[in-house]
Amino acid sequence: MSNKTEKNKVDRLFKESKQDLFPFKFNQSVVDVFPDMINRSVPGYTTIVDGIGRVSRRFTDTSSRVYDLGCSLGNVSLSIAKYNVGKALTIEAIDNSPAMVTRCKEHVGAYNYDAFIQVQHADITALEFQACSLVVINFTLQFINPSLRQAIIDKIYASLEPGGALILSEKISASSDSMDSLLIDLHHEFKRENGYSDLEISQKRTALENVMILDTLKQHKQRLEQAGFEHPSVWFQHFNFMSLIAIKQDIANDLLNAPQLTES
Repeated sequence: MSNKTEKNKVDRLFKESKQDLFPFKFNQSVVDVFPDMINRSVPGYTTIVDGIGRVSRRFTDTSSRVYDLGCSLGNVSLSIAKYNVGKALTIEAIDNSPAMVTRCKEHVGAYNYDAFIQVQHADITALEFQACSLVVINFTLQFINPSLRQAIIDKIYASLEPGGALILSEKISASSDSMDSLLIDLHHEFKRENGYSDLEISQKRTALENVMILDTLKQHKQRLEQAGFEHPSVWFQHFNFMSLIAIKQDIANDLLNAPQLTES
C-alpha cells in the first residue's frame, strides 16, 4: 500500500512558465498527480463520488450491470461497490488513457468488494453497450467532441433497462456572460485557496482550450431529453460544477399505476 501512495504526487505540472503549452492529455504525468489535481481543482469532488455510490443503490439489484465511463482511477466504481455490498454487480470501468487504466487496475485491485470491477481500455464513442441498470459519466463528456455527444447519450438510453438511470457530472458554462464570469472567478479563487498560483491556473486553462469544451446546463438537459429521458434533474452543484441524474421511464410501471377508466 505504501508503494501506491508514493506514486501520488503533488500537482505542479504547470508551476514553471512554459513558452509552448501542449494540449492537455491524460498521460503518465497527469496520472501521477491526478488524486491531488482532482481534489484541488474540482469543488465537491469527493462529495459527488460518495453521492454517486449512495444514489446507485436505488437503481441496482443483486446482479446488475453498471458502466463507469471515463473511470480515471476508479473512485466512482469503488464508491458504487462500497454502497452495494451483498450484490454481485458487474461494473464496467472504461477509460481511453492507457496510463490511467494501468493505475486504475492497481487502485481497484487494492480493495475487496462483492462487485466485480472490470477495468478496460476503450473509446466510449465506439463502445457497444450491454443491457445495464446504471451508467455514470463523471467529468468525461466535456472531453469528447461535441458532435459525438448526442450519439453517446442515445446509446446509453437505449442500453438502460426501464427504470435505469444515467448520472452525468460536468463542468458547465453559465447561460449569461456575467454569471459565467462570476462562476469562473469563484472557481479560480477555490484553486488559489488550494495552493495553485495564478500562473498555474492560467497555463492549465490554456492547455485545456479546445480539449475541454463545456456545455450549458440547458444544452445537457436538451441532449438528455432528445435521447428520451424525462425531467433530468440536478442533484449537486458547486460553482460551475454540477451533476445530473436522468431516469429512463419505466413504461410498464407507469401503465400499472395509471388511473383505470371504467365504463359508465
